[in-house]
Order: sequence, then structure tokens, then C-alpha cells
Amino acid sequence: MVAELALRPHAVIAPHSNPNLSYLVVIEGGGFVQVGEERSRVAAGEAVVWPPNVIHAAWTDLTPMRAIVVEFAAEAGDADPLLLEAPDWRNRAEDAEPNPDHGSVLPVAEGSPEHESPEGEPR
Repeated sequence: MVAELALRPHAVIAPHSNPNLSYLVVIEGGGFVQVGEERSRVAAGEAVVWPPNVIHAAWTDLTPMRAIVVEFAAEAGDADPLLLEAPDWRNRAEDAEPNPDHGSVLPVAEGSPEHESPEGEPR
């Protein structure tokens, strides 16, 4: 499934989980996301991995956010679903193996422009 989310200021997608791997790609504006216990700001051009059966959420504060959500449905009994080995980027050593049981907010690449506006809101 592929869907576009259009969140107005002060919108909330309440914390929930589902059995599918999902990618959220912010295409305009910004806001906040939750993956498990981790919460972080996101802005246009950034992506988040929401692993299967992990609580996740998204919300905005003073700015709107548009995002594309790509959800990969795992069929019951499928032992090797496509793309279910999403890496855990938190505190990951270069030679460490990806952990498919934990998702996280992808790190910002070195040299990326500042992600906060003068008002402190994501662009």
C-alpha cells in the first residue's frame, strides 16, 4: 500500500502498531515521529522506518507535514518477506549486523543543511 498523508498543524496520528513494515518519507514541511520509545523531529527529505508490531506515531506542532507512507504487507506464514530487514541505525557500529526487530529515525547525513527554522520548527 502507498498513501499520502497531509497533516495540518496540531494533527496527530495516535500511537499504534500493525503487522506490516512501513516507511514514512516526509516530502514537505515537518513534524515529529515516534518509533517504539524513540521520538524525533523529521523534515522534508527525511525517512523513518516503522517495523512490524512496533508502536509508532506521527504528529505536527505549528507547521503542516506531507509524507508518503509505503507499507509492505507480510503474508501469513511468509518466513522471508521482502524488505523486512530494516536496519537499526541507532548506535550502530560500521561492522554491526542490522537488527530487523527495531526501527529508528534515519540519521541526518553529514553536511546536511540545518533542519530547524528560526522559529524552531522543522522546514
